[in-house]
Amino acid sequence: MGLTSQSTGKIAPEDVFYIEKGMDEYVIALAGNPNTGKSTVFNYLTGLKQHTGNWPGKTVVNAQGEYSYNNNSYILVDLPGAYSLFTSSKDEEVAKDFICFGNHDAVVVVTDATCLERNLNLVFQVMELTNNVILCVNLIDEAKKKNIHINKELLEKELGVPVVLTAARSGIGMEDLIKCIEKIALKKQSYKPNRVIYNEDIEKKVNNIVPILERYEVDNPRYYALRFIDSSINYFDNASKVPNKQIEKIDEIIENIKQSIDIENDKDILREEISKENYERAKYIKEKCVKEDYTKLYRDKKIDDIITSKIYGIPIMLLMLGIVLWITIQGANYPSQLLSKILFGFEDILTNLCMQYGVPDFIHGILVLGLYRTLAWVIAVMLPPMAIFFPLFTLLEDLGYLPRVAFNLDHLFKKACAHGKQCLSMCMGFGCNAAGIIGCRIIDSPREKMIAMLTNNFVPCNGRFPTLIAISTVFFAVTSYEALNGMIPAIAITLMVIIGISITLLVSYILSKTILKGVPSTFTLELPPYRVPKIGRVLYSSIIDRTIFVLTRAVIIAAPAGAITWLISNITIGDLSILTHVSNFLNPFARVIGLDGFILMAFIVGLPANEIVLPVLLMAYLSTGSLTEFSSIQELKTILVDNGWTYLTALNTMLFSLLHWPCSTTLLTIKKETGSLKWTIVAFVIPTVIAIVVCFITTVVYNLIF
Repeated sequence: MGLTSQSTGKIAPEDVFYIEKGMDEYVIALAGNPNTGKSTVFNYLTGLKQHTGNWPGKTVVNAQGEYSYNNNSYILVDLPGAYSLFTSSKDEEVAKDFICFGNHDAVVVVTDATCLERNLNLVFQVMELTNNVILCVNLIDEAKKKNIHINKELLEKELGVPVVLTAARSGIGMEDLIKCIEKIALKKQSYKPNRVIYNEDIEKKVNNIVPILERYEVDNPRYYALRFIDSSINYFDNASKVPNKQIEKIDEIIENIKQSIDIENDKDILREEISKENYERAKYIKEKCVKEDYTKLYRDKKIDDIITSKIYGIPIMLLMLGIVLWITIQGANYPSQLLSKILFGFEDILTNLCMQYGVPDFIHGILVLGLYRTLAWVIAVMLPPMAIFFPLFTLLEDLGYLPRVAFNLDHLFKKACAHGKQCLSMCMGFGCNAAGIIGCRIIDSPREKMIAMLTNNFVPCNGRFPTLIAISTVFFAVTSYEALNGMIPAIAITLMVIIGISITLLVSYILSKTILKGVPSTFTLELPPYRVPKIGRVLYSSIIDRTIFVLTRAVIIAAPAGAITWLISNITIGDLSILTHVSNFLNPFARVIGLDGFILMAFIVGLPANEIVLPVLLMAYLSTGSLTEFSSIQELKTILVDNGWTYLTALNTMLFSLLHWPCSTTLLTIKKETGSLKWTIVAFVIPTVIAIVVCFITTVVYNLIF
């Protein structure tokens, strides 16, 4: 019978230690290091089309899906990428808890064929836990390109577990993997893994502990004996959550072990010895079972020597960003004109319908001049740049370049006394700051995680890029040379990104020296191999997962915002509208920081989503509270200049957009992640104060010079 699949979405870590299953249902854990293609294997089997970017630490929660094969159902749990089960980070803890305490029928460990030796440490640890382990050596297509050849039969013999060679992206070997899972889960075939034998001292300690664990009917007593001598007792903290009799008396077990052997001393030394033995065994297996041509391996190294060098790394990074922005700006203008013509042309049809059916002017104003025109503007201005920017950004991600960006910035974060993984969560913030906040889970230290959360807002997200692109295009593309008209705005936005990163580092340093003092911790950042991106998948994930998602969110929020803005623009108190009263109240303070009351009011109204700031501002500027029709984004300049905008106003609006308070979604995410209203308020106040101070300084300097 063929394979059928069904995705069941994402589930929180605390819900997956023990999964209820019925007759003919089998639970399969999917484990592996980051960047081994584990999520691609998961997607192939379950049909869940989640994005599988070439990122370390991207999966922080488990994903669960189902597939059927030969009248049996398989529940597949995609665990976070982990280098080890020693829980040095939150994602590794989640993977460890499920593999240790979950009721799985088999564990598939996905490894990278191009760097098998590095992945085997996790394989050895899982082999200690269960006999039902399958080694999936993925990315064999990449290995073939580098002239790396793996002797499957010899590898199986050395490890004592089934080995399947796959290239999940193209489906190679996946049928073999499905059949192998069936054999292991249904116990049609059994294996006895060749576990690593350690030195005499370690083996003696293990042999003293194993009989105690066997008296309590603990499965895999050897693995737990090793963890008692090399790990802290909190390694077993989540054992009590599992409905499994073998772990119920964990405290009693620990006391009995302490009476027989000293397990408190030399844990670090013993763990180091165990790790050393594992890596030596991995090296031996690799040399015996893997043949490789070093010439192609050195090609990637030579590229990395340039891309990640101290001299060229950051300039190349900025050049790449500038090129992406230039292509976005140059390419977005004509589609924007076309969409604008179509959407604003449809307004006449709506107006004629309203007149034909006698719709009151007030209702026509709310629905057409407020709601529809706002939607038309958001779609015409936001869709083209996003449809270009996100595929390009995703292309760099799938190529494997973004982890190199993180590597280049790592030493700067160390100097800022912040965790190196903060650069990863910061890069996630370019897509969405709320996603960047969730990405901070990969940071193990609570102090450094908090620093990362409080500073993630300083990189521009999806919602702020359209505003930055629109303003930079209409105000800074002023030369008579067409080529420079795209380059100068791209340079301006690149400078905004540099400012955002600089303030991220500065605020991180200040926080680490004041309210969040502490010593920075270390981490391992793996540079994945360069891979040829799958263009179809890039387009799917960037257009569907990002562009449409962001645009839909903007439309849902912009529609009521447009209607409300039209209302408060047309309901008067005295001789002035409500909107004008609010703007006049804000104007004195706004002028001090180089803005005006309407701009500040638009940012306040835009708290639910940054995407609506510019359309709300344009509505506010017009006496009728409705947007004018325009045939291109360039015509925005006329509206803005007529309302008193100067280059200072444009600069400060861009700076305020870059640095101001997070959107409501991000604030709610911070509240959920920290569980603290106090830190959520701090996350609002810090960027707000910085945005005001920076805009005040630029205003003072500008006035002194001009």
